[in-house]
Amino acid sequence: MNRVSPLAAVTVIGNDRTGIVAAVTRVLFDQGCNLEDATSTILSGHFSMMLIVSLPEGVTSRETEKRLAPVASEFDLVITVRDVHEAAFGVVEATHVISVYGGDRPGIVYRVAEHLSAAGVNITDLSSRVIGSETSRVYALMLEVAAGPEVTRAVLEDDLAELKQELGVDISVNEIESDIL
Repeated sequence: MNRVSPLAAVTVIGNDRTGIVAAVTRVLFDQGCNLEDATSTILSGHFSMMLIVSLPEGVTSRETEKRLAPVASEFDLVITVRDVHEAAFGVVEATHVISVYGGDRPGIVYRVAEHLSAAGVNITDLSSRVIGSETSRVYALMLEVAAGPEVTRAVLEDDLAELKQELGVDISVNEIESDIL
């Protein structure tokens, strides 16, 4: 697909405050940008947002970043805008949700991601949190993954069984019904 408008990635990071999304998207709207894809979350009290926007003809990433500078200053944010190229493939649909729960320790995300990558399974979305009290911290990791048609729930569960034991965590796998998405 040949896109007429160039794409840019906009990243926004800073302490969470009311009005950040409105302020950032207002500048993009006023400049004539179209939001193609967006995600935002709060990470330990820090706001984070990533956007893929199409820029109107004649508008550059550098110019867009300069126009966002007053918002960055007002909200004490780090905002970057960088050119990106359209992906060679379309949106990859997730086929499974994998949940990992266990005692908080370094390396859980790395080991699970490494294991899935070696199995040819693509992570399409990832979210993690430490939940519980100070005396009983539990690490919760949720992954949406895209696996080939030969990779069933049972195959993933069998494949992750050894890792489950090694990390001392609970791992569950559920198929995503494509008509629900």
